[in-house]
Amino acid sequence: MNEEFEKVKVLIIGSGPAGYTAAIYTSRADLKPVLYQGLQPGGQLTITTEVENFPGYPNGVGGFEIMEDMRKQAARFGTDIRWGVITSVDFSSRPFKVVADESKTILADTVIICTGASARWLGLKSEHKYRGYGLSACATCDGFFFKGKDVAIVGGGDTAAEEATYLAKLCRKVYLIHRRQEMRASKAMQNKVFCTPNIDKLFGYVPVEITGEKNVEGLIIKNVETGELQNLIIDGLFYAIGHVPNSVIFKGQVDLNENGYIITKPGTTQTSVKGVFAAGDIQDPVFRQATTAAGTGCMAAIEAERFLSSEY
Repeated sequence: MNEEFEKVKVLIIGSGPAGYTAAIYTSRADLKPVLYQGLQPGGQLTITTEVENFPGYPNGVGGFEIMEDMRKQAARFGTDIRWGVITSVDFSSRPFKVVADESKTILADTVIICTGASARWLGLKSEHKYRGYGLSACATCDGFFFKGKDVAIVGGGDTAAEEATYLAKLCRKVYLIHRRQEMRASKAMQNKVFCTPNIDKLFGYVPVEITGEKNVEGLIIKNVETGELQNLIIDGLFYAIGHVPNSVIFKGQVDLNENGYIITKPGTTQTSVKGVFAAGDIQDPVFRQATTAAGTGCMAAIEAERFLSSEY
């Protein structure tokens, strides 16, 4: 029996700001895109309770609401939005062979990858309860809500140092918690931390549990040498322990950097395979913002359209 394939011009993998923006542009170009939402429809923004730095929402808005608006806009222009997960890809020849939910095979003339990156979490039992209620993995996104308050940040690398100094400009006190006695951050970033008077450095400690009735109100930490417990009274907790790009199925199909992010040609969203584009956090380990993701989604859509036009 011959296997049946569905043929599409543009397949978009992922449904965050990058994916939906790519869908809006490609559907308006009459390319009839098909978009698979993935395991977390709407992406990381859906677990952010309030967003105040996304253009067009002067009074702030819930992250889920932003993504619903983008989904509806993409659907309005004709995007075929589907529940499901892309489970394997074959970019060795065109049209590209992509399998959804381990059963449905799609042949795509172009593919736009928008699978994003997931924040690393510590695995504390209380994390799920407080995500969006004082616990965040993005100081740039959520630091403003803690202006004049006491917060803690976990991490010891450049990102932790950068975000700690950023929070120190907004908050009354910042506890920087790191399990080692020395930071892994560059000397320049460490100097910034040590020269900022309202950063309290708690080296040699690990978080044990988050406390609070509904929102974050405290953090229990443990001294790794003595086992002594200490309770910090805080209003917010930030993690700066890295992100994991959702790129496992693309390994060996497109070029990835040492951390697993998809490499794109400078100034473009073009990957190492012609006709395959990447947008959003999957190719951006630096900014990781909803607005930059949406911007690269637009770029990928336009580049996909031009790529297809050049063939006809």
